[in-house]
Amino acid sequence: MQPDSSEDDDPAPQAPALRSTVALDGDGSCIAEARRLAATFLARAQVEYGLPVSARAMDLTQLVVSELVTNARKYAPGPVLMDLRIVDSQVEVEVWDSDPVLPVARAADAQRVGQHGLEIVRAVARGFEAQRESVGKRITARIPLTDAPEGAAGGGTQVP
Repeated sequence: MQPDSSEDDDPAPQAPALRSTVALDGDGSCIAEARRLAATFLARAQVEYGLPVSARAMDLTQLVVSELVTNARKYAPGPVLMDLRIVDSQVEVEVWDSDPVLPVARAADAQRVGQHGLEIVRAVARGFEAQRESVGKRITARIPLTDAPEGAAGGGTQVP
């Protein structure tokens, strides 16, 4: 993981922008690989940069990565790109795939088996966006690095 090397004219010191981008080939092992990469990314942020990362943030990030990569693999042909960034005390998980159709959360149904991934991501993420790209779509979820105060839940919003 290397700090983002973008230069800024602002003379005020800023924390380095931590980022890791990977192309996943879309085979059956890419979901486990994405989870492992997310855990490694956050562990390195803790060790190398001294950033606080709660166990909850580690678990939720791996869950969100798993759900987003699973959906990309299931609904879009070809490779999946995953970008992880630390921005403003949050980890941003961004997944790109080649299908331009934006995901839509289905109505809650306790009897439905499966297809709860988007509901889960939106419930645990502090922010959620889905946007079309010139090719495919990009889904972004944000998870706080530290635990929220009691009573503050995730609850992201969708921006088409």
